[in-house]
Amino acid sequence: MSETPSNPGFDAKTFLSTLTTRPGVYRMLGQDDKLLYVGKAKNLKKRVSSYFSRSLNRRIQLMVSQIEGIEVVVTHTEAEALILENNLIKSLKPKYNILLRDDKSYPYIHLSTDQKFPRLSFRRGARTGKGRYFGPYPSAGSTRETLQILQKLFSVRQCEESFFRNRSRPCLQYQIKRCDAPCVDLVDEETYAKDVRHAVLFLEGKANRVIDELVARMESASQTQAFEMAALYRDQIKRLRRIQERQYVSGEGGDLDIVAVSLIGSSACVQVFFIRSGRNLGNKSFYPGIPSRANEASVLSAFVSQYYLDKPVPSEIILNKEPTDRVLLQEVLSNQSGHKVRISSRVRGERARWLRMAEGNAALALKARLASRIDMEGRLEALQQALDLPELPARMECFDISHTRGELTVASCVVFNEQGPLKSDYRRFNIEGITPGDDYAAMQQALERRYTRIKKGEVPLPDILFIDGGRGQIGVVEESLRELGISGLTLVGVAKGADRKAGMEQLFLLGSSTPIILPADSPALHLVQQIRDEAHRFAITAHRQRRERKRRTSVLEEIPGIGPKRRQRLLRQFGGLQELARAGIEDISRVEGVSQKLAEQIYQTFHGED
Repeated sequence: MSETPSNPGFDAKTFLSTLTTRPGVYRMLGQDDKLLYVGKAKNLKKRVSSYFSRSLNRRIQLMVSQIEGIEVVVTHTEAEALILENNLIKSLKPKYNILLRDDKSYPYIHLSTDQKFPRLSFRRGARTGKGRYFGPYPSAGSTRETLQILQKLFSVRQCEESFFRNRSRPCLQYQIKRCDAPCVDLVDEETYAKDVRHAVLFLEGKANRVIDELVARMESASQTQAFEMAALYRDQIKRLRRIQERQYVSGEGGDLDIVAVSLIGSSACVQVFFIRSGRNLGNKSFYPGIPSRANEASVLSAFVSQYYLDKPVPSEIILNKEPTDRVLLQEVLSNQSGHKVRISSRVRGERARWLRMAEGNAALALKARLASRIDMEGRLEALQQALDLPELPARMECFDISHTRGELTVASCVVFNEQGPLKSDYRRFNIEGITPGDDYAAMQQALERRYTRIKKGEVPLPDILFIDGGRGQIGVVEESLRELGISGLTLVGVAKGADRKAGMEQLFLLGSSTPIILPADSPALHLVQQIRDEAHRFAITAHRQRRERKRRTSVLEEIPGIGPKRRQRLLRQFGGLQELARAGIEDISRVEGVSQKLAEQIYQTFHGED
């Protein structure tokens, strides 16, 4: 049996002779104490020795050759080692470990239980408040979609508590028959409680029980000749049955996750389908960073331990491959969750059909991701050729400015690399202290704030800096960069061409008198357009958010003739600024102390720009 080559600076034999046989976690360190790998072991001596006593694949050999030290932490059990390993991988992100990049908490639907008229709401983060939580849902969109369905089916309020407490008349939801207006006592507690109970049954996957009760009520209403009420129950039953057809998983019940991995080379995609109370809540894709030559079993083992150890765990997890430590994972997850967790990979019937679907989704998602990367490489090569660059650009930034008549100016900075948009590096800048509408001054301020950080080494210097503008903007940017002492990047101005049509853009390079005009079907032009449009979108979104924040706080204060008392009366009558903004002139003028002229002025304040 051949020996695996190790770093001559590390005496593996001496280290192994002192190593304990107890369970624990080991950390392999390279040059300058750089962390290479974190692993767990039931027997530390046996596991760590295996790296030095037998032939392993090339990736492991490469890692072992870099080892300059190994640190161990002894634990009482292998389960404790698994939890510690998971925490260290997430916090330290070792080079040779499989890394799951997923820092977002999952959304839930929350039902308050400490109120006279409970409320359904969207909730993300720690589940510390009183009440019941349903989920988790794979995305905010699927959670809000379910809330919209509930609003159509059951008259359970979803409004904020401050809105609910300050109503003097029903809001729009009552008028469109999606709320029974408990805020103004148009429904009694007993009737409202029945709707709450039905909503809970629906969220628990017991829609059939809700339908049975509604059928009984419909028949009772028909017998007493309350035909209008019977029609309402009939329509509610129809809506429930349609939704039930769309959302139920045939033949399944309870809570389970279906997890499938697809591998192509050194890229992986993990698909998770969320089944709660027998209902399919949707799916989510993950793209963990994996070392070369990893297999499906090791990826799933790492994924399950990193993903579930700090999240609510369903009673069953179905995987498309048997993980390397299934029994241990079951034990740890059961202890963590407080209920029995079963992990299985050999399933039949409906479960097998859903598992095949998850596998197909994972494979398609990974192929699409890899195809987009290949397309990105082609675009970068075309851009390199078009701009006559010495090498392929690895990082590109683009700035844009957005404002409304010079007010509330916002600058955006978007970043692209060889894989596409790098959204974690996007930045927005609220521009202050300039002449309203002076885009040159706004650009100077944004560049100074961004590139001061680059000068300090906090942010990498891009290879290309795109500016939405022509020669004028290029001159301003070049001057700003020179004052900051920034050099070594390619500066490109993207100006709209004739008639401002897409495909007619002109690219201005610093020092060149004539613009570059690329063909409309050029991959390089498509990349430039994508980057420019993303900067534009990000700037407009940031500006609208800033404008909306200002409107929420000061729009009424800026209207002559509205003092604190009248402002308070308006907000109380409409239940908040959002409802006031939706109101018509006649509705506003009905408020005590508001004349027709003042009502028109208020309406124009909200709608005049549009």
